[in-house]
Amino acid sequence: MSMHIESFFDEQTFTVSYVVSDSDSKICAVIDSVLDFDPASGRTSHNSADKVIEYVRREGLKLELILETHAHADHLSGGHYIQSVLGGKIAIGEHIADVQSIFRDVFNLEREFNIKGEQFDILFKEGDTFKIGTLNAKVMHTPGHTPACLTYLIEDAAFVGDTLFQPDYGSARADFPGGDARNLYRSMRKILSLPADTRIFTCHDYKAEGRDHFEWESTVRQQREKNIHVHDGVSEEEFVAMRTARDKTLDMPRLILPSIQVNIRAGELPPAEDNGTSYLKIPVDAL
Repeated sequence: MSMHIESFFDEQTFTVSYVVSDSDSKICAVIDSVLDFDPASGRTSHNSADKVIEYVRREGLKLELILETHAHADHLSGGHYIQSVLGGKIAIGEHIADVQSIFRDVFNLEREFNIKGEQFDILFKEGDTFKIGTLNAKVMHTPGHTPACLTYLIEDAAFVGDTLFQPDYGSARADFPGGDARNLYRSMRKILSLPADTRIFTCHDYKAEGRDHFEWESTVRQQREKNIHVHDGVSEEEFVAMRTARDKTLDMPRLILPSIQVNIRAGELPPAEDNGTSYLKIPVDAL
């Protein structure tokens, strides 16, 4: 197989971004990139995204696709910035329109804000297929964490976003607007019905208690045997009860409010106001 996967870990947001490349054609895709953001100052920077760009250039790769697994609530997407430097098309699931509809009202966005996903170049649906050079890829709709979550199955590797974490950490939360623990369980079981040797790459790792290093790769077999939330034998009702109770104890992600506003725009900041400055809103007592 001519696939190479390069990982980039941002410890500030515990996010893993990937460059998936075809060694034969030198064509690549970027998955779940990061735009650095300091909430105290409101400043953005490009250190994380520039590492990805430098790697693509150093390896002589051609970027064709910038893939988002969903509209993240814990980091801002670097997709728009990477596209401005390297080109490529930004893709996400078609149900991003559902997420946009929810958060347009939460943030009372500008009247012109489009809720049909047209900020993105490609809107994938369940079962769509595409190529990265000679590599075969398939889209799996895996909602639950958000309505729009996708898993990208590229050859023998599944990029699952936030749907699954490492076996010792479990599963994503399902209490964001539009999230659903029952859908999440079904999506995880859908992923775990893939062949046992399928490699699973997560978008985050939070270093589970007792583990002294970060990691983000496992297999379907390992998840089915050892995932603390959804290993074989855990029923849907058991999972929903656990997930619902656990979610009630969790704080909101530190960057959820700025992240969502940017990520539903494919990584672009809101349009500048009449003074030339973009603003991110903080809805008070709304979430």
